Amino acid sequence: MEELERYITDNQESFYRLAYSYVKDRDAALDVVQNAVLKALTHWGSLREPAYLKTWFYRILVNEGLSYLRKNRRLIPTDVFWDEQAPEEDIPGRIDVYEAVERLNPKLRTVVVLRFFEDMPLQEIAAVTGLNLSTVKTRLYHALKLLKKEIGQ
Repeated sequence: MEELERYITDNQESFYRLAYSYVKDRDAALDVVQNAVLKALTHWGSLREPAYLKTWFYRILVNEGLSYLRKNRRLIPTDVFWDEQAPEEDIPGRIDVYEAVERLNPKLRTVVVLRFFEDMPLQEIAAVTGLNLSTVKTRLYHALKLLKKEIGQ
């Protein structure tokens, strides 16, 4: 249990970023993370292999984010999240990338965010999302193709 508590404490900003990428609302993202933490603490005994803690928790978090979206099928307010995530330097097109990712279908966005913003390997993304590795690769390829077309680079 201490390992879970330490992991949650050390990575809370990453969890918030991922939740926010789904719900686009600060308070809702905090609720999603809180619900994921509660589920993780409640079901800690179901984790058979502690080495898979990261994958196990991210799967709970992604499922909570998708669950929130299903329950709240309304327009979700946008925020300045992506602007806050962009570096201070003036890099041409940087904000365009964040905005383009935000407009992706949630299934495609999940793979892109986990791969490029959370630096997860494809195998781990497959485990988190419960998809086959080939499906993850296909979604990533499709998302990158759409992003390239939208951004024009």
